[in-house]
Amino acid sequence: MSTTAAKVILVVDDEPRTVQFIVMNLELDGFRVISAFNGYEAIDKVTRELPDMVILDIMMPDMDGYETLKRIREVSAVPVIFLSVKGQELDRIHGLDLGADDYMTKPFSPGELVSRIRAVLRRTEAGAMTPQSEIVVDDELRINFGQRKAIVRGREVILRPTEYRLLYQLVASAGRLLTHETLLSRVWGPEYHGEDQYVRLYITYLRQKLEKDSRNPKYILSERGLGYRFKEISPPE
Repeated sequence: MSTTAAKVILVVDDEPRTVQFIVMNLELDGFRVISAFNGYEAIDKVTRELPDMVILDIMMPDMDGYETLKRIREVSAVPVIFLSVKGQELDRIHGLDLGADDYMTKPFSPGELVSRIRAVLRRTEAGAMTPQSEIVVDDELRINFGQRKAIVRGREVILRPTEYRLLYQLVASAGRLLTHETLLSRVWGPEYHGEDQYVRLYITYLRQKLEKDSRNPKYILSERGLGYRFKEISPPE
């Protein structure tokens, strides 16, 4: 049995034809699929059936996808991909801010959906890929990748999974420029070619957590139009 075949995907949409379309295509790719037609049913199935991923429509009556995700996040860290007819960047940013792992705009191809599902599952399943030791950047910042946290000016900051992966790539190449495409490929996967807004958004999240002044960063530096680099780190004495 393949790894894909073992994965359970919960599809949530108030349109039965949309659910049927997604279920059929995911089952053809070897996933086991369960469905829900509103937010309340989705929350119940997340808690009872423990799916490996949730595909969640935003525009639903009674409880929309945004509110459904908020409630899911109270009980589960299951990865969630939003589906929406609203494709503006502000809508995407709002969805990711709430804790979604990805955001796809309708209409979409079955192949693209399967590709995104696999990419998110790979990121979710990635084991610890970093040393357990703590990295001392300077007197104000220490990073413990083993525990997925940072100590910023004496305060513990928890890193979300994507923030952790992005920061690791930056720190592992401290002093060197990493292009948008390099970061997209290493952190999100090759399926995200051209999706530079993901990098910009999560760089903003990291700066808000790590920098004293996120508008004038000293750790995560921009190379205009090219990418980002983390400041050089002096080796321990």
